Parts: sequence; structure tokens; C-alpha cells
Amino acid sequence: MNAYRFNPRPILFALLLLLVAGPLLAQDNAGRKRLDDRYHVRYDGWKRVLPTHIKAQYAGGMGFLSIGGGWDYGARSQGETDLLVGFLPKAYADVLHLTITLKQNYIPWSLRCTERLAVEPLSCGAYLCLITGEHFWIKDPSRYPVKRYYGFPTQLRFHIFLGQRITITTPHCGTMKNLSLFYELNTNELDLIAKCGNKHLRIADIVNLSVGIKIQLMK
Repeated sequence: MNAYRFNPRPILFALLLLLVAGPLLAQDNAGRKRLDDRYHVRYDGWKRVLPTHIKAQYAGGMGFLSIGGGWDYGARSQGETDLLVGFLPKAYADVLHLTITLKQNYIPWSLRCTERLAVEPLSCGAYLCLITGEHFWIKDPSRYPVKRYYGFPTQLRFHIFLGQRITITTPHCGTMKNLSLFYELNTNELDLIAKCGNKHLRIADIVNLSVGIKIQLMK
């Protein structure tokens, strides 16, 4: 029986349309922002080091599940930097591996649909993922007789991604301001190089799907 293969082309086509239509939807005829009501609440003093949100992400080339926090910035909180720690269980590898991911996100537009619901039609960015374990390395181990035997580090991967989000505003209680559900399509530098050198590789062979949740914290 053939295994199910994820086809990213319809989603990539939708993202391309939203990339063109997003700025038009987010502006009125006078060029003023209308549907985008995001704003950045800035902490004062030492509290600026506190995370502004918490994230959990499944898959994405950063392990089975990754959890961490991050900081948003910009006049409309369109930029985010995340630090995530994840794991790859023994069921998917030789032993349990931990991952550490530094992720940069850019969310240019947010379209308010209802009082409590908004859609971010495009999120994009890049991240570096480090996996632990003696079978992975940054520099080729001395046991290989030829210098740069592999030619690339097996411990560190660079990813780029495109995605979309739905944000739900919660009642002002506790420390949660809103939560976002998102998905991302990602690939890494080795897969891109392989695609350039192998015309038989399909987009579906180098693009992976991940999903996650973001909890925005109150000040």
C-alpha cells in the first residue's frame, strides 16, 4: 500500500495569493491601516527580558515536540524571536535526542474578522535547529580520514518557512491575552540543494508540515 504523501502546492498557491492581496486588504483607500488592530505593549526596565509569549510546535524539523518562549516587537508586534527546546523520542531515532531552536518570525498583516477572531494570512521566517547526541556534529570527527568528509554539519540545520495563523482574543483574565493556532510549511538548506541537483525530487519531497499554538501573555 502506498504511503500518504502531503501535497503542499495548493497551500503554496494560496499563500502566494495572500502575499499579493494581504497589503490591499489591510489598507483603506487613503492608505491608513484599518483591519489590523495589533499593537505592541512594551515592558519597562529589566522586565524587557521577560517573554511576551509561549509557544508549542509539533514537527518542523526541530524534533517531535518543541516548547519555549519568545519576544515580539515592532509597532504592531509583527516581529517575533523564539527560543524553543524540543525532543526526538527513541521511537524515531537510535536514542532520545534534545533539540534547541532559535526562530525568527515575521507576520506583516493581521485581518480582524470579528471582535475576537483575526487571521494572519502570512507568516514567514527562518530558524536554526541544533540536535544533541554523539552521532551528530558541527565539525567532522577525527575518525574520518578525509578532511570535510561530509562537507556539512549534521548537528545544525537552517530552515525557512511560510505559514498562516488564526488568533482568538480571550477575555482579560489571568495572564493570557490571546492564543494563535498556526501551521507552517518548511524546508532546510540540504533539501534545497538536493532539489537543485535532482530534477526528479518533487516539492512534496522537500517540504514538511508543522503545526503549533502560541499564547500571548498580558503585561
